[in-house]
Amino acid sequence: MAKMLLVDYEKCTGCRLCELVCSVKHTGASNPSRANVHVVKWEDEGFYLPMLCQHCLEAPCRSVCPTDAIYRDEELNRIMVDYDLCIGCKACVAACPFGAMGFDEAEKRVIKCDVCDGDPLCVRFCDMKAIDYVEATTSHFDKMRDASRNFAELMAKAHGQ
Repeated sequence: MAKMLLVDYEKCTGCRLCELVCSVKHTGASNPSRANVHVVKWEDEGFYLPMLCQHCLEAPCRSVCPTDAIYRDEELNRIMVDYDLCIGCKACVAACPFGAMGFDEAEKRVIKCDVCDGDPLCVRFCDMKAIDYVEATTSHFDKMRDASRNFAELMAKAHGQ
């Protein structure tokens, strides 16, 4: 069965350790700005949300890629970037509804979660277990949908709507 990353924002303390281990694994540098995961913080509300690629079934990043550099790896059920085909246009960054695609200025290329080839370090190092790598079930999708609703409500509140 397919696995997926599951975020429980209620457990996240905003420590950003996930960003640090991700950047070290993928770049060799302890630099959160180069990580494939980013923790969005609302300090006043005490709300922290690790933003990760959801490896969408109908991935918007994939559909806008002009060179077909973004593809689905069926073995690990993840969306990947073929850097030999990627031209760095950043259309995928703009298309991602989760803000999970980024651009590494040092490498001049798009970046996104690759689930560390099936052993995500963010999961192993998150002491609060705010990020987990689980068998994909409908209850997990329901939990993600509920978290998205709560996030949308928080965003609306923050923008006075």
